[in-house]
Amino acid sequence: MKKCIVNGKVILHDEIVEKNIFIENDKIVEISQRQPCDEEVIDAHGLYVAPGFIDVHTHGRAGSDTMYPTFEDLNTISKAALKTGVTTLLPTTMTMPAVDIAKAVENLAINKNKVEGAQILGTHLEGPFFNKIYKGAQPEECMILPTVENYLSFVKEHQDIVRKISIAPELEHSIELITYLNDKNTVVSLGHTNATYEEAQVAIDAGATSGTHTFNAMTPLTHRAPGVVGAIMVNDSVYAELILDGIHVNFAAAQALLRAKGKDKVILITDSIEAAGLPDGTYKLGTQPVYVKNGEARLANGALAGSIANMNDCVRNAFEHLGLTLNEAVNLASYNPAQSLGEPLLGEIKEGKFADIIFFDDRINIQKTMIKGEMK
Repeated sequence: MKKCIVNGKVILHDEIVEKNIFIENDKIVEISQRQPCDEEVIDAHGLYVAPGFIDVHTHGRAGSDTMYPTFEDLNTISKAALKTGVTTLLPTTMTMPAVDIAKAVENLAINKNKVEGAQILGTHLEGPFFNKIYKGAQPEECMILPTVENYLSFVKEHQDIVRKISIAPELEHSIELITYLNDKNTVVSLGHTNATYEEAQVAIDAGATSGTHTFNAMTPLTHRAPGVVGAIMVNDSVYAELILDGIHVNFAAAQALLRAKGKDKVILITDSIEAAGLPDGTYKLGTQPVYVKNGEARLANGALAGSIANMNDCVRNAFEHLGLTLNEAVNLASYNPAQSLGEPLLGEIKEGKFADIIFFDDRINIQKTMIKGEMK
């Protein structure tokens, strides 16, 4: 089926243009001033036309969580994410008993291609290989050592869907696991960690290429102990996840990270939980109650417990607070995460790429969505 998107302000990687986008089947085949002839016309009515967002770190949304091992929960997350402009996501697990993580992984393996909203590329395992000192909202009683044996105890035969894993690199056996995962199409990210700069550097040298929700739950940058934050900042090979809800990270700190990393190495994430998209109230993260009030999700002890952020709001914050152009802000949520995962056909409006496209207004409110050439 041939389609053509007209009358849109098209957000490309380096500029915004008023051109038509021609689509055949699931891919973009042309971007030009040519007028459609035999194509089905999709009128953007002056909206911005952008690549779909990619959320590599999201636990849940709309009352569902990745740890609830049912198709219905994955489908709820998928459909709710699409409303925020996310066309691709990595449903993210958390630190729980290995048997529970195994159920979540199996559920993803069985149902990831059946969801009706944003497409599921695979999963991000956040834990259980963390340091209790920086546990955040992860339950310390379920934390275990990052051995290959422990990893396989819950991944089992489903290695192909594990696209990202967060670990504390200072833990015994962590380097062995990073080395094991190097050729398995799995991104290793440093998170919930008490590592020194030097320990983080060893992990990066071994193949870690990401920092998990940078600044949060990791050793900070100081002038004599650069910590994990410092290691993320100075290594060009490392992408930096960033929760840009204005709560987890001060905008000035986010600007400092952006200047250190450059515009091609920062990745916006939501780290959203089941409460995202729902009113204030009491929800859950794992087995723990989470209290949501005034845009913040916290445990009873006051610790931040993920976020209730929407990706389009994070992109708006990047545009309004980080001194970026609109296309640069969009890149942080589309092109950069695609590159970090080694997905060359995602994350950009360009000939040959998948037609994963979103339409939004001047406030980045999502109006329409398309996945692989099909309106959703």
